[in-house]
Amino acid sequence: MAEFEPKIVAFLCNWCTYAGADLAGTSRIQYPPNVRVIRLMCSGAVDPMYIIRALIEGIDGVLIGGCHPGDCHYINGNYKARRRITILKTLLKEMGIDENRVWLRWISASEGQLFANTIKDIVTKMKELGPNPMRNYWGT
Repeated sequence: MAEFEPKIVAFLCNWCTYAGADLAGTSRIQYPPNVRVIRLMCSGAVDPMYIIRALIEGIDGVLIGGCHPGDCHYINGNYKARRRITILKTLLKEMGIDENRVWLRWISASEGQLFANTIKDIVTKMKELGPNPMRNYWGT
């Protein structure tokens, strides 16, 4: 039987984390191919319903990446994201979904290695948690 490979969706801020991911790629820094990136203008633009829907449909982990606090190009978008994710994690517990399936990380445009390390870490953690129970429910 093949080893479980988690499916991860990453919502990345255009100005910081997406640029950090781009730097990791252009620098040829190796990281697992388990992540699918959705580029947003700001981490504050992530609607928690997108995260819930991804988890309900069987995605094993979700990463939200934004600018470091105080560096948001939209002044306070990353603070908004932090508040939303804190509330979302409480809701996920109520729904019976492990809150550790959702990660919020601050990664700047110059931190390509940090982006690669974050992807390695989330893949490792999702392997420890095992497949999202909803994956079997929907047959994904």
